[in-house]
Amino acid sequence: MPFERHVDAAVVAVDKPAGLLSVPGRGADKQDCALSRANARHPGLRVVHRLDQATSGLLLFARHLAAQQALSRAFEQRLAQKTYVALVWGDPGPEGLIDLPLVADWPQRPRQKVCHATGRPSQTAWQRLGHEGPWTRLMLTPRTGRAHQLRVHLLALGHPIVGDALYDPHRPADRLMLHAQRLQVPHPDGGELALDSPCPF
Repeated sequence: MPFERHVDAAVVAVDKPAGLLSVPGRGADKQDCALSRANARHPGLRVVHRLDQATSGLLLFARHLAAQQALSRAFEQRLAQKTYVALVWGDPGPEGLIDLPLVADWPQRPRQKVCHATGRPSQTAWQRLGHEGPWTRLMLTPRTGRAHQLRVHLLALGHPIVGDALYDPHRPADRLMLHAQRLQVPHPDGGELALDSPCPF
């Protein structure tokens, strides 16, 4: 799978592999990341959004400040449409909407949790794509962009994502079976930018 998915004068989109940080972490051992690898070919990139380290798929960077501001506004205003593919344990049904507020689980950071009292509104729509033994393949469409939203919502539904070592550590797999497959967002220079990434599992 090629690392670069799209390059133009305003944006660079990459296919982040599972296990790679989106941006540098703390410490010398956490400097290898999607941003640093993309910066090696396109210096000066700016962060627009992030994917969890364990999640693979489409990640977008801006090439200058005006593009970063335009893209950030699009994400904040929920104009960016994101579609994920996941394998989950069991079968949650043909389709549905998870509407559960989320908040940081401070004693167990970086975990998040459902909290009706103080959580931020969070919604995830799902659609069943097929059965694969004990697993179900889902298309997930987040309507909000909270940290770990898809992982916590599917866990709360009773169908955790396969390979989620943080939220479902008793059922290990080779990787977290969660992939950012499609991203559609207003392009900073006008029109729409629509990107697709083949699911690797």
